[in-house]
Amino acid sequence: MRELYRDPVYDGATDPRVVIDAHGLWWMFYTQRRASLEDAGPGVSWIHGSRIGVATSRDGVDWHYDGTLEPAASDLVLEPGPPPAEVDRTHWAPEVVWDGERWRMYLTEIDGIPDRWPGFARSIVEYVSDDLRQWSRRGPLSLSSDRVIDAAVARTPDGLWRLWCKDEAADSITMVSSSPDLAGWSLDGVAIGGRPHEGPTVFELGGFWWLIVDEWRGMGVYRSDDGTDWKRQGEEDAVILDHLPTGGHGNHGAHVRDGDDLWFYFFGTAQAAPGHVATGEQRRSAVYRVRLVVAAENLIVEESNPTR
Repeated sequence: MRELYRDPVYDGATDPRVVIDAHGLWWMFYTQRRASLEDAGPGVSWIHGSRIGVATSRDGVDWHYDGTLEPAASDLVLEPGPPPAEVDRTHWAPEVVWDGERWRMYLTEIDGIPDRWPGFARSIVEYVSDDLRQWSRRGPLSLSSDRVIDAAVARTPDGLWRLWCKDEAADSITMVSSSPDLAGWSLDGVAIGGRPHEGPTVFELGGFWWLIVDEWRGMGVYRSDDGTDWKRQGEEDAVILDHLPTGGHGNHGAHVRDGDDLWFYFFGTAQAAPGHVATGEQRRSAVYRVRLVVAAENLIVEESNPTR
């Protein structure tokens, strides 16, 4: 397994979401953490103040940095180069889906640049686009609380759209809402409880629906026949991607389907990167991918082959 992508501005590419457009171009949208800044501010300021970075590829392996999604009035526009040195808002964890007519983005937004985790409202905001470059703001969604982040959106077999997200006000479990038309959402309740987690992604593969969450020690996997009722794969502590060949474990990722292949892009510790001088933390990160397959009704990781 090798690094596929490092953010050239702040070296903090996290929460990757990859989609493939109608022309076969691969697009990666990711949280551009300010990992390389030695003085980004106190506490966890370096994880905040982030823009959404954008990279493109012809094969899903070799990536080119294209810039960041920058606010333009209330919308977002892809601008080449680095983001402004000073920002006043935090953007996290973009979810990008094709609804059959256009692209939709569900973006976590936070006012300001918090230096600590508690005490700051979060919201998931919807945008729409025809070209993945210019995004028109639709507005924040009314979900389970004002502490929701990390949206995942898919259309389940009953014909409804569903949105899964981490709710920090509910002990950081996954809540789910549903919609017949993406115009308004109704809260369905708890999708996945148990130990705290984040970063859900949901997809169909091998005759089942799968939900993967980041447990900060690897990925918890859940299986469903219908995308609504979930059962954990393995025992309570079972995870995948808990020991990477490069060291550490996999964090917050998402899937993309390419023909018969289902790829899972995620982030992990960057290789041969300097630690933060003041804290010693390894803040820098890189994007990796693995192929996921179903065998004996279990979701498993196949040996990665980055040349394909």
